[in-house]
Amino acid sequence: MMSANETLIPSVQEIPQKELTGILAGKRAFITGGSRGIGKAICEIFAREGAIVAFNYNNNDEAAADTLKLIEAQQGRAGKAYKISVTDGEGLKKMTKELVAEWGGIDILVNNAAINKADTFLTTTEASWNLIMDTNVNGLFHVTKPILKQMVRQRAGNIVNITSIAAQRSVPTSVHYSTSKAAVIGFTKGLARENAPLGITINGIAAGIYDTELGQSLPEMMLTFYEKWVPKGRLGKATDLAEVAAFLASDRNMYMQGEIITVDGGATV
Repeated sequence: MMSANETLIPSVQEIPQKELTGILAGKRAFITGGSRGIGKAICEIFAREGAIVAFNYNNNDEAAADTLKLIEAQQGRAGKAYKISVTDGEGLKKMTKELVAEWGGIDILVNNAAINKADTFLTTTEASWNLIMDTNVNGLFHVTKPILKQMVRQRAGNIVNITSIAAQRSVPTSVHYSTSKAAVIGFTKGLARENAPLGITINGIAAGIYDTELGQSLPEMMLTFYEKWVPKGRLGKATDLAEVAAFLASDRNMYMQGEIITVDGGATV
């Protein structure tokens, strides 16, 4: 695994840059799980809206390089990709220090990284349970703690946490995944109340079923049913959620705090 100061990108000075415009113009954003699915779309849309973007990924160098190309295509500006797990607390502390030293601060954090495994509760092993919790719940702590500390120092910041309708409704998915995503909601609401007086805006998005690698891991029968049942008549596109995340992370979102916005095509209406 590459260390926190090793990235896949050329120097920013080597890339002709466009003027940053959009609702996130000049904002410095870090997105977890940016090499695929919803995380990749968030990186692209945030770059389109003028944010300076960095993200982490776990192991797929080719996919991370593709995300970097999408970022550069939007604004002629290099992104930053860190090959580091959300479970690597010490590595994430180091990475945060490096980003703050280079950028002068971090304005936006999107906690998107998550995994799932097809299990019933009776077949779930302790190792499988711990893997999901370590990534989806403990990862929130490891990523958020060092970034939130510097947001508090600058008395400004915006955090968007991605959860799931599986945390709110009885959805045929693994119990450990639903449990972990319910924890994201509690984390969001508790953190939002605690840090609002310090200038930090914190909200969440509950995702429905999306046409992503994670979504396609669900049974085909469930995906077919969802497409027919959901009022919008289709699975979500990753950009559907990314557009909402961009608004929540922007200065246009002036009065939402501790909210969980459902983006599921109307499935839970």
